[in-house]
Amino acid sequence: MVLSDIEIAHKSKMKPIRDVAREAGIDESELELYGNYKAKVAVNDLEGSKAKLILVTAITPTPAGEGKTTTTVGLGDGLRKIGKKAICALREPSLGPVFGVKGGAAGGGYAQVVPMEDINLHFTGDFHAIGAANNLLAALIDNHIQQGNQLGIDNRRITWKRVVDMNDRQLRHIVNGLGGKMQGVPREDGFDITVASEVMAILCLANDIHDLKEKLKKIIVGYTRDNEPVTAGELKADGAMAALLKDAIKPNLVQTLEHTPAFIHGGPFANIAHGCNSVLATKAAMKYADYVVTEAGFGADLGAEKFIDIKCRKSGLKPDAAVLVATVRALKMHGGVEKKDLGSENVEAVIKGMPNLEKHLENIQDVYGLPAVVAINKFPTDTDAELQAVEEACKKHGANVVLSDVWAHGGDGGVELAEEVVRLANEPNHFRFVYEESDSLEEKLTKIVTKVYGGTGIELAPAAKKELRHIEDMGYGHLPICMAKTQYSFSDDAKKIGRPEGFTITIKEVKISAGAGFVVALTGAIMTMPGLPKVPAAEHIQVDDHGVISGLF
Repeated sequence: MVLSDIEIAHKSKMKPIRDVAREAGIDESELELYGNYKAKVAVNDLEGSKAKLILVTAITPTPAGEGKTTTTVGLGDGLRKIGKKAICALREPSLGPVFGVKGGAAGGGYAQVVPMEDINLHFTGDFHAIGAANNLLAALIDNHIQQGNQLGIDNRRITWKRVVDMNDRQLRHIVNGLGGKMQGVPREDGFDITVASEVMAILCLANDIHDLKEKLKKIIVGYTRDNEPVTAGELKADGAMAALLKDAIKPNLVQTLEHTPAFIHGGPFANIAHGCNSVLATKAAMKYADYVVTEAGFGADLGAEKFIDIKCRKSGLKPDAAVLVATVRALKMHGGVEKKDLGSENVEAVIKGMPNLEKHLENIQDVYGLPAVVAINKFPTDTDAELQAVEEACKKHGANVVLSDVWAHGGDGGVELAEEVVRLANEPNHFRFVYEESDSLEEKLTKIVTKVYGGTGIELAPAAKKELRHIEDMGYGHLPICMAKTQYSFSDDAKKIGRPEGFTITIKEVKISAGAGFVVALTGAIMTMPGLPKVPAAEHIQVDDHGVISGLF
């Protein structure tokens, strides 16, 4: 019988987090305990680490799944199996997807982080603190308008939304302030999911509490009738917001099933933000380990590009090697096979889907300048002929292919991958950004599309062109780009799977995230408040009389 992820987690025996911390070299005085198996870690003196940073990314996502987090966890365990001091640095799951369509997000099988239920639910309260800080700012905006509007905010041009950490389509568009003069000023409004809040992105890019406050000050909440930006600093909101975040900014320490330390901290939306765990958590892991394994959201075109051009550019981090995760099943889908037919051998479809993997590999090696290995996340239905087709295609690019069997065997299934990663991390590294800070915003957009996506260029909608000029006029032209597009294609059309060519990317809208320090370019209808599916995962989740949760994943 195949056990579910949560059943495997329940059968594991966790070490007290004090012991995990001690073995990692973390002094107990630096711990703030949240029970026996979770702790926050005080972060000091994080610069100057000599640890090797390993980026785990993936091919273009498909409904068949790629197993990026599972591979990240299993690789961390595999590195420890071969005698390396390793720590994983991961994102926190959002309650929205947990109760929606995805289920849990703490790895899978025998490559998980635990306590799995806590991590997937309220954890240490970081997301609640981020939501409270976001909504405090929203309340201060409307109160400022109600109390005379000294800053002259145009209530038709408020860009700051309220948030809740739940998938709830009913809240996307609302009208509030109804009920008379004392109930506020009526206006259109809406909610985003908490992970889409700029506060989340700021927390994940802040270097310390001082930097956090400086970034919060710069948040643009809306505009005056004269088209001048209004900031959180002008509303005097930054101090109280930072007070709500003083504990949330500290990284969370947990463990894998095999007791490898794992920092899990932050989880910005991988579309309208950079989709990586916090800078502080990554640097904390690098302080205590020789090898740190981290991941970026979605495929290497979205997640890895933002990891490099936003997170690394702003933090000074530099990856030493990259792991490109793929599955035979996903490659067959890129080759045109329906999900229901993935169980049958189809070498022709694997070969037809390989151009998608090859383009991601080219990006990692030639555009980002990183040594790379392709990790095939193994499924029981994979055949030798299918696996051989993948290996032969990757060899043309000078990249090794390693079978990762961590879902079934934990660290033992990741030993070969760990050995290849250690070898790569000591290879020559030509790490580079996709564009220069001095490039215009339009040049940055064009370079992302032509170099990373393989498109021919961009088309700017009139509103986007106007806003780009406005952003540059306000002095933000030096900021990096955060591309918001579908994760299911290199193009802006989710139906164009594989490796499309000859396409342009249409930039429909541009927004400034001045606090986080990037410019968001929206290519289509990017959903910042998801809805629940017809049969939400929440329907299958239960807790028994002893408090044991089932059905989480």
